[in-house]
Amino acid sequence: MAVSAVLSLVITKIYQITFTGERYSQAFVHTIIIMSVVVSVVMNVVSGNAGVAFGLFAVFSLIRFRSAVTDAKDIAYIFFGLCVGMTSGLFQFDLAVILTIFASLLFYLLYKFEYGKGKDTQILKVTVPENLNHENLLDDIFTEYTISHDLRQVETTNLGTMILYTYSIRSKNATKDKELLDRIREKNANLKVSLTYL
Repeated sequence: MAVSAVLSLVITKIYQITFTGERYSQAFVHTIIIMSVVVSVVMNVVSGNAGVAFGLFAVFSLIRFRSAVTDAKDIAYIFFGLCVGMTSGLFQFDLAVILTIFASLLFYLLYKFEYGKGKDTQILKVTVPENLNHENLLDDIFTEYTISHDLRQVETTNLGTMILYTYSIRSKNATKDKELLDRIREKNANLKVSLTYL
């Protein structure tokens, strides 16, 4: 258990360093540590006893997560903690340490070199009144300020009196973001416009 706890502290430290999401959760960090220790104990108990293992599997299959995991990387950290707990519980301490060092280094290098990052894509959300002619409303602005743009989602808001358009765009010049937003606000009756960097 002690080995699992120490190694899960390393895991969570790497998680804190490489976190890039919108909402950091201390509870998630605590969960990784606790889960790793609990899994090591469970693996210790069920090692060599198939009946107990199947019984625990049945119990764990009933557990459902009540909150959706918003970042795919969080799932990887959960599995990372599970694997360290399993190897520690089976007294494979050398493997647990090697796994922790290797995976931590891998997570850190992927973060440091921004491997797999998109091509400077942003999400643009534009709210327009329902009675405004939306067709080709922003085409001239998109031509001037973006390399590419794709309409991703259309939804009604404010009890159907407003329409929210969500675009995926690539800006020509990121320093002109405010100018882009101001130009859109001139066309959408000065309603809400937001630009999110991915």
